[in-house]
Amino acid sequence: MEILVITGMSGAGKSKALNQLEDLGYFAMDNLPPQLLPKFAEIALASNYVDKVCAVIDVRSGMFFQDFSESLKEMKKLNFSYKILFLDADEDVIINRYKELRRPHPLSKSIVSGYQKEKELLKNIKDRADYIIDTSDLEDKQLREKLIEILGMENDGVMKVSLCSFGFKNGILLDADMVFDVRFLPNPYYIEELKHLNGENEKTRDYVLNKEVTQKFLSKATDMLEFLIPNYVKEGKSILVIGIGCTGGFHRSVAIANELYNILKAKGYKVSVSHRDVNRN
Repeated sequence: MEILVITGMSGAGKSKALNQLEDLGYFAMDNLPPQLLPKFAEIALASNYVDKVCAVIDVRSGMFFQDFSESLKEMKKLNFSYKILFLDADEDVIINRYKELRRPHPLSKSIVSGYQKEKELLKNIKDRADYIIDTSDLEDKQLREKLIEILGMENDGVMKVSLCSFGFKNGILLDADMVFDVRFLPNPYYIEELKHLNGENEKTRDYVLNKEVTQKFLSKATDMLEFLIPNYVKEGKSILVIGIGCTGGFHRSVAIANELYNILKAKGYKVSVSHRDVNRN
């Protein structure tokens, strides 16, 4: 059994994630003091009643939170297997969520000050995380899908390739392991009949894909991914998030993400595709 340790920024959706995981059959513990993590793992492993366990550990633990890293070291010392899931979100998104809920930040009366303190406090933990989910643009259903994607990967041991198109004008894809910038491709935006048709439309797709430069890019990108994926697997990586960005996330990145999905799927990879910004335009 592997313990899923959930942490991250206050306001990023840890409680929602915990509720989703509970619905997915996890035995879930909220606001666990980090010092109790090894004991919690010991009890869970000895139980015959649970086979999936997760716990949220965050700054609500107050002064006890400073022992988080030591507790993780103790887990390794005792040979308890765990993965860290870190939930994050843009600063302005977190601030707005706090304003909507009218709740104080656990580290400061000022939301902005609390956010900055927490970001610094969690820096080392974030660097150690096995998975990072940026919830800035995620609705509850999408968060659930992300969790299922990650957990499915843990269960079957096969690398999952997650492709996501986005627009640079709306911000980079924060949880991407790598990003392809396809703004060098011919832009359908300047073709009057294609301007309002997104990259999933056949006419727009054909306009983007039928260019020689596009075919060369797809060939080189595929070759690179076929080299990288097995080497990532050797290093124990179980999910690869690839961002494909154009200016607005409406035309080129959508068409390219879908085509890479088709190519990788045909080659037998476990792959999914989503489009972050296609409905923003």
